[in-house]
Amino acid sequence: MIKGIFTSLIAMPTTALGLLCYLFMSHSGEFGFLHLLYTLNGIAIGQSILVTPLIVSFTASALGAADTQLRDLAKTLGASNFRSNLAIMRETVWSMVLAVSAAFNRGFGELGVAMLVGGNLLGETRVLTTSIALETNMGEFGFAMAYAIILMAIVLTINLSINLVERLRQEKMPWKK
Repeated sequence: MIKGIFTSLIAMPTTALGLLCYLFMSHSGEFGFLHLLYTLNGIAIGQSILVTPLIVSFTASALGAADTQLRDLAKTLGASNFRSNLAIMRETVWSMVLAVSAAFNRGFGELGVAMLVGGNLLGETRVLTTSIALETNMGEFGFAMAYAIILMAIVLTINLSINLVERLRQEKMPWKK
């Protein structure tokens, strides 16, 4: 049931989450005393809430799909529960890397939380996605496209690097193919 809730939360619209975070972080909100509204820390908290369901769901699926015989084998060889769980985690590490990568991509390209919680303040909380939206609204499509290219270049570089590391790891372990 808990996994189902987290899986459902993956589809949460970022603007809805941004509005909830705004209400909780506003001066009259539950966490207003922390003065998180219109700060980078506020954006980070909102985006952490946004990506957590993705990480939990993907990691739970990866661990659930792991070979149960590995745990039994580890226990047969005298491993404790902790050590057998480590063996399972070691086997699913790249699935977990995929979960973190997907979460990064979702958070990095997100607009709703950053706009509502951060306020798009120049020099303080303006990020690439809010800059793209602002420049587009002002009709400055050249700047918007430049920001979009920078955003895509960062995402592609990070994801291609992760894929390269995984490919190199697989080539060093031919028995896993």
